[in-house]
Amino acid sequence: MADGTFAVLMLVLGLTDMGVNHCGTETGCLGKTPTEGRIMISGGNVLERHAEPGAEVYLRYDLPHKRGPFGEAIGLSIGEDGETWVGFGQTYKMQLASTPLYGELHAMPGLYFDNGGYDLGGPIEFRSGVELGWETRGGLRMGLSYDHRSNAGIYDENPGIETVAFRVSIPTR
Repeated sequence: MADGTFAVLMLVLGLTDMGVNHCGTETGCLGKTPTEGRIMISGGNVLERHAEPGAEVYLRYDLPHKRGPFGEAIGLSIGEDGETWVGFGQTYKMQLASTPLYGELHAMPGLYFDNGGYDLGGPIEFRSGVELGWETRGGLRMGLSYDHRSNAGIYDENPGIETVAFRVSIPTR
């Protein structure tokens, strides 16, 4: 599932949700509605694929609004060898009925700077992934995430990397 599957899944689920729950409202299918802003930090490891395994820290800010069912987020990650990625994109959260369990998909295009670390083929890199977790009554989220980064074949070389991390997300109320 490291080839854009998460981005396609987010699009299909989000568009279905949009058609069922958002298009008939006064704000419309992609109307802007307020939601809770969040600061998220995660730490994890790049999995060995073509890259050497290594640590990564990822910071993300979820903006305090949604467009239809889609949240908007800004992200920044730094690898242990100085590799840096920064991007902006969409999130889609699913709650498991009335339980504290949730799943979240995200897709974010961005810029990647290898800084002498692992070369992903070019500066435009897409980050997509899934997070499964638990949300407290106070809004604190803790989850396990799996992210994929690649250039979607827009360059001759497209090695891609995956990251597994533990994430903590704090509401910014």
